[in-house]
Amino acid sequence: MDYINMLAFGVYPYIALAVFVIGTWIRYDREQYTWKTSSSQMLESKQLRKGSLPFHVGIIGIFFGHLVGLLTPKPVWHALGVSNEMKQWVAIIMGGIFGLICLYGLVILINRRMNNVRVRVNSSSMDIFLLWILFAQLALGLISIYYSTSHVVYGAEGEKAAVMVALMTWAQNIVTLDPVEAVAAVANNPVDWVFKLHVVLGMTIFLIFPFSRLVHMFSVPVQYITRQHQVVRKKFAKPTY
Repeated sequence: MDYINMLAFGVYPYIALAVFVIGTWIRYDREQYTWKTSSSQMLESKQLRKGSLPFHVGIIGIFFGHLVGLLTPKPVWHALGVSNEMKQWVAIIMGGIFGLICLYGLVILINRRMNNVRVRVNSSSMDIFLLWILFAQLALGLISIYYSTSHVVYGAEGEKAAVMVALMTWAQNIVTLDPVEAVAAVANNPVDWVFKLHVVLGMTIFLIFPFSRLVHMFSVPVQYITRQHQVVRKKFAKPTY
C-alpha cells in the first residue's frame, strides 16, 4: 500500500505535470496550426450554444475553486477568520453549484458529440475521450460532496474537515517539491477512495492536456478587454445636383 501511495500521489503527479509543461511548450512551438479548439459550430450550432456556456461557466468556477482552496495555506484562512469547517461548507456549496452547471452543459455536449452524425464523423478519438474523462472526473467530484458533508456533520470534534486538510497538505507539498510529506498527508489520514481516484484522474487530465484541444485555454483573447475601441464612421452618400 505504501508503494502504491508513493507511486500514485508522490511520483505520478510530477510525471503528469512534467508532460503538461514540456508537452504544451513543444506543441506551441512546433504545432501552432493545431493550437485551436477545432470548433464544430459549422456542423451543428444549436446544441453547441446550449451546452457550451454552462459547461465553461461551471468548469471555470470549479478550476479556480480548486486552485484557491487547495493551494491557499491554512494560516491564511485562519487569519481571515475562516475555520476548516466553514471552508469545507463553502467548498461543498459552491462546488455543488458549479458542478451541476458544468454537468448540465457537459451532458449536452456529449450527446451532441456522440449522436450527431456529422459531428461524430469529424471528431477525433481524443475529442471523445476528453469529454468522457471530464464527465468521469465531474461525477467523482459530485459524489465526493456526500463524503465531504459526512466529514463535517459526523466528524469527531477536532477531526472535522480532516480529509480536506489532508488534500490541501498534499497539494501544497507537491507544489513545494516535497513528495514524501505529500504522500504522508494522504497515507496517514482516512482519505476515502473517491478523493484518491479524483486526484489521480485530475493528474491524468494534466497528462493528456498537451495532446488535446484543452490547449486553447491558454489562448483566451483577454486583450480584447483592454484594446482600443474600433471607430466606424457611417459613409454618407454624396449629394447629387
